[in-house]
Amino acid sequence: MHATGLEGPIPTNISLLNKLTDLRISDIGGPAQAFPSLSDIMGFHNLVLRNCSLSGELPVYIWAMKDLQTLDVTFNKLVGEIPNNISARSMLKFVFLTGNMLSGDIPDSILKTGINVDLSYNNFTWQGPDQYACQQNMNLYLNLYKSSAAVSPLMRIHPCMKDFTCRRYGCSLHVNSGGNDFTVKESDGEVHYAGDASVDGGSARYFSSSTNYWGLSSTGDFMDDNNDQNARFIESTSSKSLSELYNNARISPLSLTYFCYCLRNGSYNVSLHFAEIIFTNDSTYRSLGRRVFDIYIQEKLVWKDFNIVNEAGGVQTPVVRHFNTSVTDNFLEIRFYWAGKGTIRIPSRGKYGPLISAISLKPTFGSCSEEDKKSVTVYVIVGVVVTCISLLVMSTLWWKGYLQCKKKQRKDLEGMELQTISFTLKQIKAATNNFDASNKIGEGGFGAVFK
Repeated sequence: MHATGLEGPIPTNISLLNKLTDLRISDIGGPAQAFPSLSDIMGFHNLVLRNCSLSGELPVYIWAMKDLQTLDVTFNKLVGEIPNNISARSMLKFVFLTGNMLSGDIPDSILKTGINVDLSYNNFTWQGPDQYACQQNMNLYLNLYKSSAAVSPLMRIHPCMKDFTCRRYGCSLHVNSGGNDFTVKESDGEVHYAGDASVDGGSARYFSSSTNYWGLSSTGDFMDDNNDQNARFIESTSSKSLSELYNNARISPLSLTYFCYCLRNGSYNVSLHFAEIIFTNDSTYRSLGRRVFDIYIQEKLVWKDFNIVNEAGGVQTPVVRHFNTSVTDNFLEIRFYWAGKGTIRIPSRGKYGPLISAISLKPTFGSCSEEDKKSVTVYVIVGVVVTCISLLVMSTLWWKGYLQCKKKQRKDLEGMELQTISFTLKQIKAATNNFDASNKIGEGGFGAVFK
């Protein structure tokens, strides 16, 4: 039951369905409710209770369900910790705890080979580079984006990275979602779009470019598509009616976040580029698809039930939507969320969820280059300080008379006609009576001085 319009709470007698193996409820309204009693149903394969206003702790018995493969309790209000003793015999393949208030340490027992674990948007203990969750070459997908309650925004978006600092502060972002790097001519000149085609799929995917200061976080599994690898997170078309910017797109079964950090604070314009490249406008089954999702910018809902085809006036047709936003902590976040609406099996399984072709971010506070404006400001300040100190030193020397003395010496020599005369050794010996000691008048830097 996805986005049915029903309201909670989930009835307690649901536990009477003790032979149930698959329960999926999402996006129901109503007040906060406790986690439903499911202890009598231990044969679950898939348990999805997404965005159901669940509060309190996640029952420990959930982790003891030996046949459970998919656990999705995303975007609720759950608190508490993950137990340390999750059985090694557990069949879990997908664990989605995104968007709760879970805390404590991340137990090693949940990080099994081949598992997909998404802990983003929580309050867990921040994972430093020495923690097990941050070890390299683990054969699993693990998303720790904003998984901790770290005070620093940079620490929240950069798990496992100690002492990260911004070497420069930019003021724009251009991403070719699902495509490669390329340059396009726009009204204000050539614009380079960074591609994310090399970022593979994965139900719990986190990527960050530490050189260009942007990244993405993707959550969710295209259930029932018989593809545990989830490699189909990029869609493409060979349509000649679309430009290169719209021939590729990134999709996500639940939540897709793009973020940009080390930004200059100020006002920006966000341009979101869309084109529906999966559905068709002919008389076939593919034309019946309907894609609906929500758009959040800086954690604020800016468009509910966005439909690409409706906004563009058809499929294979580009459409751009612009939004104004503000950056106050050098960080921008754009999130697309599937709230369970639209079709999920047209033209085939795994073709639903948000779809984005490209993202552009430009400042509205004036012209700006990609140079480190803050560093330039620092250099200017240092230059001014050095100049002031130099002037102060010179003024002090002048006041004490050091510079005036030299000026006086130059003034004393003015008007004097200086001449240079050469003498032979014979003339000098004759003048000094062959360097007679009686003619010696003293010692100089180069020897005796005679008159």
